[in-house]
Parts: sequence; C-alpha cells; structure tokens
Amino acid sequence: MTGGDSTQRSRDQRSDLLARIGSVRDRLRSLPPETVAVAVVALGTGVAVFVLASTVFEYHSSNHDEAVYLQQAAMLLDGQLKMAAGDLTDAFHPWFFIEDGGQLYPKYSPVPAAMYALSMALFDEPRVTLAVVAAANTGLVYLLGTAVADRRVGLVSSVLFALSPMAVLTGATFLPYAPTTLFNLIFAVAYLRGVKTGRLRWGVAAGTAIGIAFFARPYTAVLFAVPFILHAVYTAVRALSRDGVRPLPAVVARQGATALSGLVFVGVTLAYNARLTGDPIRFPYEEFAPLDGPGFGRRRILGHSLEYTPEVALRANGFAVRYLTTRWVVAGLLGTLLAVCGAGLFVRTWRRRNSGAVANHRLFTSLSELNLTAGTLLLGTVPTVVLGNVPFWGNYNALGTLSDPTDGLVAQFGPFYHFDLLVPVAVFAAFALVAGWRLLGPALAARVPAISPQRAAVVGILVSLLVVSGVSVALVSTPLDRNAGHAEKYDIAYEPIESTNFENDLVFVPTPYGEWQNHPFQVFRNDPGFDGPVVYALNRDPAENFAVLDAYPDREYHRYTYRGEWTPNPDNYVQPKLESLSVRHGKTLDGKTTVGVPARVEYAHVRLTTDGDGVARYTVDDPSESVATAWSLTGQEATLAATGESVPVDETDTVVVTVTLVQPDGATLTYRQEATVRTMGDRVEVIWPPERMVCPLTTDCGLEGTYLADETQFDGVGFKVTLEARE
Repeated sequence: MTGGDSTQRSRDQRSDLLARIGSVRDRLRSLPPETVAVAVVALGTGVAVFVLASTVFEYHSSNHDEAVYLQQAAMLLDGQLKMAAGDLTDAFHPWFFIEDGGQLYPKYSPVPAAMYALSMALFDEPRVTLAVVAAANTGLVYLLGTAVADRRVGLVSSVLFALSPMAVLTGATFLPYAPTTLFNLIFAVAYLRGVKTGRLRWGVAAGTAIGIAFFARPYTAVLFAVPFILHAVYTAVRALSRDGVRPLPAVVARQGATALSGLVFVGVTLAYNARLTGDPIRFPYEEFAPLDGPGFGRRRILGHSLEYTPEVALRANGFAVRYLTTRWVVAGLLGTLLAVCGAGLFVRTWRRRNSGAVANHRLFTSLSELNLTAGTLLLGTVPTVVLGNVPFWGNYNALGTLSDPTDGLVAQFGPFYHFDLLVPVAVFAAFALVAGWRLLGPALAARVPAISPQRAAVVGILVSLLVVSGVSVALVSTPLDRNAGHAEKYDIAYEPIESTNFENDLVFVPTPYGEWQNHPFQVFRNDPGFDGPVVYALNRDPAENFAVLDAYPDREYHRYTYRGEWTPNPDNYVQPKLESLSVRHGKTLDGKTTVGVPARVEYAHVRLTTDGDGVARYTVDDPSESVATAWSLTGQEATLAATGESVPVDETDTVVVTVTLVQPDGATLTYRQEATVRTMGDRVEVIWPPERMVCPLTTDCGLEGTYLADETQFDGVGFKVTLEARE
C-alpha cells in the first residue's frame, strides 16, 4: 500500500465518521423536545437515586429485607438457589432464609435479586440497578402519560413521578417495589402499544412483562393487571361475537399472545416453587411463615401474630392510603388534589368530546379512542390496588402505630405496598396542570401582550412544577433525615469492620434480634459458599462456636461486639470493637483477672461459676486500688486459687468469673468475664480473650456493659485478663 492510498483511506474514514455524527445530530434534532427533555429528567432521576443509595443508604436502610435480596443476588451469581451450610446452618442462618436439611434459601422471589446480580456482574456495584430502574420508571411514566393525553402531559407526568418522595426513597433501597413497578409499567405501555398498532409482538411483550412481574411479586402484579385483564377479555369476546372464530380476529390473537406469554412465567414461578419447597403452589414465603399471606383471620410471622379482621384491615389500609396521599405522592395533598382534578377533567373532556362539544376546545383536541382506553385502564388500577391491599396484613405491619405516620417502616419509606399508585397520581396531576395552564394561557397572554398563549402556558407549567418541587422537597426532608440518622448510626457501628482488611478471617457477631445473620447487621453477609475472605458466624453457645472454629481451623479469628443496646432508634448509638481471638489449650490453664477498684469500695465478692449449678466464691474486705483473682482450668474443673474451691466443667461450657465491688450505701459495680470452654479428656481449650462486661448495680448487663479499654465508664475502672498454659 502506498502512502497516498493510506492518506486517502484515512480521509474516507474521517468523512464517514463525520457523516455518522451528522446523521445522529440530525436524528436528535428531529426528536420532539419533550422526548429530549424526558431523557434528561430520567437521567437526573437515576443519578439522584444512585447518589442517595451510595450516601444515605451506604450501609443500607433499617428495612433488613435489603440484605435478603443482596444475599440472593450473590447466590444467583454463583449459580445457586440454595446455600449449603451443612451442620453450621444455625451459625450462618440469614434473615428471612428457610432452613432445609442443611441448606438455606430465601423466602423471596429471585427476580429483584437477579436484577441486582446483573449490575454486580457488569459493574461490581448493585446500586447501578437502582439507578437504571429509577430512570426507566421515569421514562415509562412519560410514555404512559403520553398515551393518556399527549407528550406534554407525559413529560410533566415523568417529572411529577420523579419528585414523589416514595419513588425517591424506596427506589434508592434494595427492595422489590420499584423493580416490580418497572415490569408493571412495561406491561401497561406494551399493552397500549398493542391496542394502538394491533401488532402481535406488543402482546407478547406485554405478557412477558406482566409474567416477570408476577414472578417477582404475584399479588402486586395481579392487582395492577386486573383492569387490563378485564379489557382484554372484553375486547376478545366482542371481537369473537362480531367476527367469529375463523379466521381468528387479530385482537383475539394479540390478547391470546399476551395471556400465553404471561402464563409462561406463571409456569416458571410454579417450577421455582417446586424446586425450592417441593410443591408448585407453595411459595417460599409460605414455607417460612404459612400464615403470612393475604387473607383474614389469624396472621403470623415468627413471634408476631394478629387476628386480622376486616375491621382491622380497613382501618390499617385507611391510614396507609391517607399517609400515601398526604405525604408520599408528589407534593402530598396538593398532588393528590391535582390528580383528582385531573381524573375528573379527563372524564369531563371525554364526555364533551363524545357529545361533539369539544371540536374547537383548546385543551386536548387530539384525544382519541386510545387515550380513553389508556386513561380508563390507568384509573382502574387505583381501586384494584387500594381494595386489593385490604386483605394483606403487611400494610398493618409497615405502619407501626396506626395513627402515627412517624412510626414504623412507613415513616421512612412510605406505604410501599401501594407503590404502583404513584403512577396514576403523577399522570392525572400532570393532566390537570397542563389542562389548567392551557385554559389560563390566553388570559395571561392578554395581560402580557409580549407573550403568546402557548408560551404563557409553558411558563405557567414550569412555575407550577417549581411549586410542586418545593412541596415535595419539604415532604421528603423529614423521612430523609430519619434515614440519615440510621446512616450515622451504621457508620459508627461498622467502623471497626470497614477499617480492617480481611484476607482469611472469621468474625463472630452478636445476636441482638435473635439468631439471625444480617438482622440487623446487613453488611455482614457471607459469600454463598461460606468461603470468602471473611466469614461471619453468629456468636452462640460454646458447642456451636467451637463447631465453627473446627470448620475453619486456618483462619484468623475475631469477635465483633459493642457497648450499648442495639435498638431500631437511630439516636441510640453503640460503641463497637473488633477484637482478635485465639484458642488457648493445655492440660491446665492458669488465668488471672485483675480489676480496678474505684473510691469508697467496702468489700469485693468474687465468684466462679459455669453453666451448671456449682459456684466457688470468696470475699475481699477493704480492697486496695485493684483486686487480682487467680483461677485455673483443667479438663474436669475450674478452680479459684484463693480458696481451692472448684466447680465441674462440662464438655462445652461457659466459665464465668465475676468481681462485685460493694460501696457502703449498697451500690455495686460488677466486673464479669465469660470464657467459652471445651474439654477433651484431660485437656481443655478456651476461646481467648473472654467477653468482658462492667455492670453498675447488676451482676449481668449483657452488651450494655461491654468493656472498652480505651473508654471506661467510671474513674478507677480497669479490667485485665491473662491466661497461661501449664503442662
């Protein structure tokens, strides 16, 4: 190839590139301005949700279902529907997982988890899915609003949806509500496109979308789809009665394609149930809690139960809808009133159109039969979602105190089981805004001659959106602050873990809410094979803890603990620590416990006990600045050196040494150490150091008294322990 040929080829490539760029530019210029604008709105929504998820929800929210979906996502990436934990199932049992013969599986559908797994595989960041879902929902609301009226209504609808407090906060968490709404919206848009074009592929797309939504959340999908199903049945029956069966009417074929493609995923759902529970019609959530589904009567999950009567259901759901319409839709009560006006105006406009009175009307002269169908079906989702949620007691549980909107999960995320209702509220509120300013535009233009009626309407809509934005920001600020409070609490609690570089480690974690992993510590998630750089195990009884250690003999051991009481209250902080552990062993282990003595202590009681009935004790009168207690362990007993008294030690046991300091007025301060012990013939093993607590006015204060060497609660307090092996 000559130099001239090379230069000519380079010029041709440059010209081709410039031509392609010009073609793309021309296509963008030909797009309706509303389409370009909604792309910007959707992108902004996705970015906002991603930032929120990465900051306020960096360590996830107080809804511990997030960890369930993220654990499930990791399992799917590993090609697992169940995790094999073997004999250590109880030590590794995650929140809302079901134990099945040494295996663990979640009670939730894998659809949301699969969506999170996709971005984990592509970007190593599941929050990308949250951003994409938020942006996609915003864009789909635009398409739905356009189907109801026109592009301008669609654009305003997308903005109003993006400004809804529940869309922002719930959408920034790893929960299933926004992802399920995504598939519901795809279904609605595809269904309406099928009605408009008559094309079979849109019917297939609609059925596929609602089928996936059914797999994700069956009850939610059915409630949203009911109006569309009724419309599909009505149009199919009408076509058959009018045109007969042969040839099959196009409407019937399309609706049949929707039904069949939807039923495919119903079949997938049943197959998934059969694979996990052994019964196609028994969902995993029923395996976890048989009385947790929709219905009246006795409802129960774990230790929480309720006689869920229709009266209780109506009251609970009444509060849920009230909080939704006043706090969690766009602009709260203002947005709800706009939506009601928009719905009324939509119906009125159709009546005028059908009577011929709207021929030259300046509101929506282009409304068509499709607009009627779209608007009617979207309005139809309101009663089906509201009434359909009445038999579901989850709304009662989300509310906390029914009459208090600042209590329970509803205070932080809204009544999320009604998430789909954000869509009709946004669309019909947009309908009202656009229609209102189209009415007021000429009057405004008459007062300001320099502006046309069309521009006056646009300016009015923009001003209205600013007002709505201000109201929405005010509404979202309070729950955002609540969630930020939890973020600060988690940031402090997880600091020792976050600042440690784990490579081949095992960490025992406490159980403030019972023997569940990820409840409440959602970031302490294990790899599906329980073989990651760090493995988390519940700190349980001695036999269980030694079983875990035996399964991981070559790891570095740690204990994560804290001083304080872990509660759902974000203002109740804990003081955490991560301490290294080792297993000490020998024929005899000689221990020494030295504690500091504050002023005005009259005497000290020393006790040595185990989980059995035995006790060894002695008293130190008028102690000095410290009390040193020597003790020893063998394969048969624990002994206090000062008196020679012994207590028997079981095969696995907890050996407790307490030193209780007593002041003249009867006030006490107790040092308590608990050592996990295992005996093997004439030898003994101890997990060291022991758990240490400093307890005022009681001899056992649990984690509230956890000893922190760098931060003592009282002057004169000190707590040192040593242990030496003696053969």
